[in-house]
Amino acid sequence: MRTVLVTGAAGFIGFHLSKALLGRGQRVLGLDNLNDYYNVQLKKDRLSQLLGRQDFHFEQLELADRSGMEQFFARHRPDVVINLAAQAGVRYSLTNPHAYAESNLVGFLNVLEGCRHNQVKHLVYASSSSVYGANTQMPFSVHHNVDHPVSLYAATKKANELMAHTYSHLYRLPTTGLRFFTVYGPWGRPDMALYSFTEAILSGRTIDVYNHGKMRRDFTYVDDIVEGIVRVADRIPEPNPTWSGAHPDPGTSSAPYKIYNIGNNQPVELLHFIGTLEKCLGIEAKKNLLPMQAGDVPATYADVDDLMRDVGFRPATPIEVGISRFVEWYRSYHPAGQTR
Repeated sequence: MRTVLVTGAAGFIGFHLSKALLGRGQRVLGLDNLNDYYNVQLKKDRLSQLLGRQDFHFEQLELADRSGMEQFFARHRPDVVINLAAQAGVRYSLTNPHAYAESNLVGFLNVLEGCRHNQVKHLVYASSSSVYGANTQMPFSVHHNVDHPVSLYAATKKANELMAHTYSHLYRLPTTGLRFFTVYGPWGRPDMALYSFTEAILSGRTIDVYNHGKMRRDFTYVDDIVEGIVRVADRIPEPNPTWSGAHPDPGTSSAPYKIYNIGNNQPVELLHFIGTLEKCLGIEAKKNLLPMQAGDVPATYADVDDLMRDVGFRPATPIEVGISRFVEWYRSYHPAGQTR
């Protein structure tokens, strides 16, 4: 039985992934620092569904804690590492830049070192669609250049890809980066649009809608993200024998390194997304239409051809289905008049 380390196990995606891996009969080591970037109780409630499960072991630990990470890897020696822990959020990075350096850069370096020194067979790590930054060629392809990020968060995710490539090249550590596109679903983060819109609409508050609702996002349901992660984790990347330094392909390498997009491949305008939520809730939203925010991009759209070719999967859950499932979960988690 493979032992898989999931960092960020109490987070939105990490929680769903841990459940899926346990369902496959794998042993899961969960790490999370349970920080207060958003409601810690939500993280604890997710974690409570994992604790006590056979083959699940959890430790609270900061990725930036070098000695703690060294000891953890030496004790447990996981076969595969899936790094989902990070300081998330584009807007938060505008006011709290140091949090991103500590978690996303120092923390990720400690993960790489742990993998290097403990014979980890495959490191899979979360990147982000935000790395495409100022790119306007659609759909976004892993073979496009991504040298123009427009937020510090995006810059740290691009840095993770560069750091991983270095370790793949120097130490032959197989690494796969996954660029996630606007993930949503049950147990989602309160700082993300679907959760915050639902909360505001149900309480009669006005929602802020940026770029006058003309933003287009490749909203990707969490179950599709998890399926993609699991399939990719099972496929250890090989060096690309045709890779050439004269014509470098950013998505592959002469090292055991790979990048994939995981997105729904169907961008949806924000106003349509809100309209779908209104139907599911049976309530019309009060909207405050605003211009674009700093650090945001007008559209995201994933080219997932490489994912389909290599692991035979492409996300396909329609937003009508995904939003309906989120609303059902939200109403069960937040009974009328109760808060957590």
